[in-house]
Amino acid sequence: MKINLANIKKAKKLLDKRECVAVPTETVYGLAGNAYSDQACKKIFKLKKRPKNNPLIVHYFNIKKLMNDCKLNSVFLKLYDQFCPGPITFILKLKKNSKISKVATNKKGNLAIRFPKHPIIRNLLKQIEYPLAAPSANISSKVSAVSSADVKEDFGKKIKYILEGGKSSIGVESTIIDLKNKPTILRLGGIEIASIEKVLKKKIIINDNPKKISAPGQSKLHYSPGIPVRLNVEKIKNDEAYLLIKNTNKVKPNYYFLSKKGDLKEAARNLYSTLRKIKKAKYKSIAVQKIPNKGLGKTINDRLLRASKY
Repeated sequence: MKINLANIKKAKKLLDKRECVAVPTETVYGLAGNAYSDQACKKIFKLKKRPKNNPLIVHYFNIKKLMNDCKLNSVFLKLYDQFCPGPITFILKLKKNSKISKVATNKKGNLAIRFPKHPIIRNLLKQIEYPLAAPSANISSKVSAVSSADVKEDFGKKIKYILEGGKSSIGVESTIIDLKNKPTILRLGGIEIASIEKVLKKKIIINDNPKKISAPGQSKLHYSPGIPVRLNVEKIKNDEAYLLIKNTNKVKPNYYFLSKKGDLKEAARNLYSTLRKIKKAKYKSIAVQKIPNKGLGKTINDRLLRASKY
């Protein structure tokens, strides 16, 4: 995608004034603000109607800029070399002299950080003097936005500016890994756990359903299209939409396919936009075909399970 420098300049101008703007990333669109500013971070929470106890992910251009705020460790450096920039978020210990707003961290001594790959947000991050707190650009607990139109649909004119970046290429949020002690997966996401285990040469603990929220995306109800979702369904009701992993010969008006041939990456990329499409078509509920619980299928199943808590 061609980078429009005038648009990036406009976004920078607003961010410098502690305003919030929507930004594209390869995972989903983010609602961004200056992570060093209490004022900007409070605006993010207010716009999203986000619970105060749900910390924000902070986006950096590179390690050099991160060193001011977090303590780095060898496991982080190994994963950074392999996967960054990309759809992985790390939980690291904060330095005592860090300027990160306590609003962003929920007054915790650690921080969720990421290096996004999308060229437009990278260009923006390179030009500003602060990292960007940027959770997904949607109303809390609802389906994430994977296009500027999705953001507009959720916020209308409440957001000062939406930086256009096309459709998100991955379409689900980043994988979150806690590196404060033993590496632990806190949220399934755009990078498969098997790929991380291959780099670290060991099995990793998964704790994506904790009693207490310690990272973004861990709420029991999340990613919801706003109508009931039923999982692993073979027989659907007359008035509901049917979400299938791949195209079949049976084409009916209420059938929605996530991919042509059952490709899990394509299915993940289309998940949120398809859920939004079904809601707009005024169906009362969604039945979901059983989705293979492997690779990115695990992430899709995680999102649909949380959506089903409606």
